Amino acid sequence: MHMNVAPHLLTEDRAEYERVLDDALSTAHARPELAGVGTRLTVAQLRAMTLNATALVTSAAASEYDHFVKVREQNRASAGTRAPVPYDLPGPGAGVVAIVTVMVPVLAGAASVIFLLVGAVLHALAPTVAFGATLLTAGLVFGSLAAAGLLCAAAGLLVTALRNSPVEVSTGGPDDELSRAREAWRLALLERGILPFLRDALAATPPDPAAP
Repeated sequence: MHMNVAPHLLTEDRAEYERVLDDALSTAHARPELAGVGTRLTVAQLRAMTLNATALVTSAAASEYDHFVKVREQNRASAGTRAPVPYDLPGPGAGVVAIVTVMVPVLAGAASVIFLLVGAVLHALAPTVAFGATLLTAGLVFGSLAAAGLLCAAAGLLVTALRNSPVEVSTGGPDDELSRAREAWRLALLERGILPFLRDALAATPPDPAAP
């Protein structure tokens, strides 16, 4: 079986053309205009005839097909020239800042615990000694520094996570346009090309007397 390819129908779209044809033939029983399938011509005969007349059938939807090809080429060109999203690389100073941000609450927390324990012991043994109260105050100060350091570290981690999160590139618009263009071509190919051709082929063929 030889299939003529329309001059404007690209090789990559031949399979799509055949799918539309197969869908039309598979639902022929639900189409009154194709009631002669099986009595005048078989599905295999109609398929072969339509494939051999590809140039004629696809010409009925030439404008929709040209638009579909144009949109597809634009999408491919856009995808080929789209530059990758750059990611900010941390400089040498960023590592020092991160270390300091982590170490400050750790050291301040350790100092706070030591001062509070020693101050509490001295205050319990010698309540009148001012040094114990000083140590307690220092422990509270370092505790406040540790809490502030933890908050700063948490904020830094949040900012880093937000900066390093992958950037979503919106491709919904071009893809939607391409899908609409493809569906418009498929519909025009079916309604103005394949179905009229099948209907005319059936009408031009007398019923087979031997057919059930």
